[in-house]
Amino acid sequence: MTRDQTANHQRALDARQPDLTVLMDAVTKPHNVSAIIRTADAVGIQQVHTTSTGELVRRHHMSLGGAKHWVAVTTHRSTRAALAALRADGWRLVAAYSGERSRDYRDVDYTQKVAIMVGGEHVGLSDAARAEADEHIAIPMHGHGSSLTVSVVVGIILFEAERQRRAAGLYDQSRLAPDERARTLFEWSYPDIAERCRALGKPYPELTADGMIAANPLIDISTVSELE
Repeated sequence: MTRDQTANHQRALDARQPDLTVLMDAVTKPHNVSAIIRTADAVGIQQVHTTSTGELVRRHHMSLGGAKHWVAVTTHRSTRAALAALRADGWRLVAAYSGERSRDYRDVDYTQKVAIMVGGEHVGLSDAARAEADEHIAIPMHGHGSSLTVSVVVGIILFEAERQRRAAGLYDQSRLAPDERARTLFEWSYPDIAERCRALGKPYPELTADGMIAANPLIDISTVSELE
C-alpha cells in the first residue's frame, strides 16, 4: 500500500453517500449488474441491494470483478424481503418506472435518504416494488425508442442525484460514521488481511496516518507481511 493509494482511498471515503442506494429488482444480466455497481461507486454510493438467489448470485459475483471491492452488495432472497429491509432502515423508495404516476426524474429530491429501484431487463420493476414506492420517476424520451438499458437508466438518475447532492454540499466533508470509515479503509487497503481477520474472528489492526499497518498483538505480523 503506497501513500498515493491511501490518499485515493481517503478521497473516495470522504465523498461516500451513506444515504443513497440502488435496489436492483431481479436485474439478471451480469454486465448490467457490474455497470450499475461501477456507476454507484462513481457517485459515492457505499452499498447497493439486489434480489437474486442461487446461480444468479454466483454469476453476479463473478461479473463484478474489482467493482464489488469498492461497493458492498447486499442480496435479498426476494423483492418483498428487500422492500421490508429498506423500509425498516428508513429509506424513501423511488421507482424508475414509466407509468401514469411517473414524474420527470429531475423533479424529485435526491438529497434525502433515498433508494432508487430499477427492474429486470425483461419484466421491468415488479408490481410489489411499484406499489411500495413513494415516488415514480421516468426519463423523458424524444426519439423513436421507448426504453433504455437498465444500467443507462441508473447512470442518468444517479448523476442527477450527484448534481443535487453536490449543490447541497453533501460532498464537502466525510459523512460516514468514523468506525465505518476506518473499517472500509482497511478493507479497501488490505482485502486479503481483512478476510483473514474475519475468518479468525479478530479485529482489524490499526492503521497509521499514512495507511500502513501498525503493530497489533492479535495479528501475527510475519503472516501479515506475507499477505501484503
